[in-house]
Amino acid sequence: MEADLVYRARQGDQAAWSALVQQHQEALFRLAYLMVGDADEAQDIAQEAFIRAYRLWDRFDSTRPLRPWLLRITSNLARNHRRGAGRYWAALVRLVQSEAAGEEPDSAETINGQQMEARALWQAVKKLDGKDQQVIYLRFFLDLPVAEVAETLELPPGTVKSRLHRALERLRGVIERDFPVLREERLP
Repeated sequence: MEADLVYRARQGDQAAWSALVQQHQEALFRLAYLMVGDADEAQDIAQEAFIRAYRLWDRFDSTRPLRPWLLRITSNLARNHRRGAGRYWAALVRLVQSEAAGEEPDSAETINGQQMEARALWQAVKKLDGKDQQVIYLRFFLDLPVAEVAETLELPPGTVKSRLHRALERLRGVIERDFPVLREERLP
């Protein structure tokens, strides 16, 4: 099915291109959101990734899966975005300002245990460096198989496994040090 859509899109079929966008837009948005932390900016990055993919369509190797190629473009755009004009930090400033303005975060009573753990895990992952975050996001948050993570990052699968192992070790250290609510939970 996807191979047919790719073939037709390469021939200029706009309906096929639209179908491919529909099929992959959630994964691109999720990756961008995980990397930049702002939904509006993530949407912009995902859209820009599709625009860039369309412009680079002739460079895509149609014998390979499309999703890793699109995720690689998205990842590069999100990484460049984070290095850019401080938009990521501006989002954090907005969050701090909204809390200072009296918008109380939900109390522990209104957030169930799973939500608290998920939020704590999210914060723990955000304390890791960019490479560690990226490999964890792709493997566990987007639930990609190691082979697809490898393709997305343009790395051998063995390197991805090593990076995952080291990233999870560092995540365990962050959890032990800063997130007692997660200490009883077992990481992958």
